[in-house]
Amino acid sequence: MSGLNALRKKIGAARTRRIIFPEQNDPRIIAAARTLLQGELAQAVFLHEPASPIEGLLVFDRNLDKEMWFAKAVNLHIERQALKGISRESAQDEVRACDLLLAALLVSVGYADSGVAGSVASSAAVLRAGIRGVGLDKTANLLSSCFLMQFPDRIITFGDCTIVPDPSATELAQIAIACANTHRSFTNEEPKVALLSFSSKGSSTHPRTDKVRQALALARELAPNLNIDGELQFDAALFPDIGKQKAPESLVAGQASVLIFPDLDAGNIGYKIAERLGGAQALGPVSQGMEKPWMDLSRACSTEDIVGLSIIACSQVKNSETSGGQAL
Repeated sequence: MSGLNALRKKIGAARTRRIIFPEQNDPRIIAAARTLLQGELAQAVFLHEPASPIEGLLVFDRNLDKEMWFAKAVNLHIERQALKGISRESAQDEVRACDLLLAALLVSVGYADSGVAGSVASSAAVLRAGIRGVGLDKTANLLSSCFLMQFPDRIITFGDCTIVPDPSATELAQIAIACANTHRSFTNEEPKVALLSFSSKGSSTHPRTDKVRQALALARELAPNLNIDGELQFDAALFPDIGKQKAPESLVAGQASVLIFPDLDAGNIGYKIAERLGGAQALGPVSQGMEKPWMDLSRACSTEDIVGLSIIACSQVKNSETSGGQAL
């Protein structure tokens, strides 16, 4: 838990950051909200009145300015659906009918600073609500994700493990840069990024390895100061003796702190092996490319996982965004 402990210290005085949980009936969400509130880690927000009282909880339905915030959410939804020509009545019905969408829109308009969902809903539903409600970062070209894998002695970032099924070379380069930025912001360490493959530095020739080499060239062009290399096999990326043997000229081989998998099959399987057999704590998935933090949980998540992802969401809130929503 050292990574989360460091983040707890980092967010410190920002414990007033508001995290909205649209899946409030899940017992794990209720327990996580209590933990966050009791530990003064964040301000938990539910949309509706919970079955049992939770001290310190903010509830949207209780808010005296609820109709004002709802109208802001609907107006934004209409604006984003302008090409479809949606009517106000239809927009209101859509927002009322979908707690995920309402929560995402409330994040976008400033009622909450971030949102965490996915303990019940599918990743597709959570991400669709995020795209429609929170919106994509104007500087981002791709929505992707990563896991911060907490091992006893270090954190290794894995990406992409949940969103992009079969990334092109361009997408792989973008994922690598996004994951490096996430790793840097979380650990305060300069990332060393390895583009993984079944080949190390040309030991095999195949269209799949060609894609990884192309991704490396593109990433170096887009982020010339990034310490990145590939293609590297898993052992060559992480173990110094093997890295020296298979890629002796590489400044990343044997020292990688960010692992970029060539496709979603490898990434998803890889993080689950590391978690279930390797004993790592999987912090995430951390969504990359949203305008504001909107996190997608695994449906197999624990209460501890929800708390961890909530702390990560707090750490990603921009300071300029923490002053809104004072009418809560």
